[in-house]
Amino acid sequence: MAAGVVRDIMTKQIVMIDHDKSALEAAGIMAEKGISSVFVVRNGDPVGIVSERDFIKKICAKELPIAQVKIGDIMSKILTTADPEMPIEVAVQRMVNHKIRRLPIMEDGKLVGIITVTDLARHLRTTLLLEGALSDFSNIDDVFTTMDQDDKH
Repeated sequence: MAAGVVRDIMTKQIVMIDHDKSALEAAGIMAEKGISSVFVVRNGDPVGIVSERDFIKKICAKELPIAQVKIGDIMSKILTTADPEMPIEVAVQRMVNHKIRRLPIMEDGKLVGIITVTDLARHLRTTLLLEGALSDFSNIDDVFTTMDQDDKH
């Protein structure tokens, strides 16, 4: 992967929901905005993240009533974060080490963005295209179109 820092590829539009809101409210926000995760906050501070996977494993698989489940009860706690000036390679290693698909980006104690595996794949694609390593544009574009539909931020 080419040199660069997290700020170069992070998604700056982040969506947050208070920890005491219902999972139904969070699902509605995610559907409305076409995103696959939301940050959970308590008193304005990020304390967790909820993804579509959390809904499936922690609500649907257990047949819980989504309107009665608090989002704070199904969130995944934030295990690690990155700084916007962190090298991309270091952020990737952090995600691998913690086995996470989404990495919150913090600056001066404030949540300023997120990096997802989709962001990293796009960055890799751009790097490979610039280096001339990819020649079959149509096939790779199909892959990223599918990723965009399946894993929007």
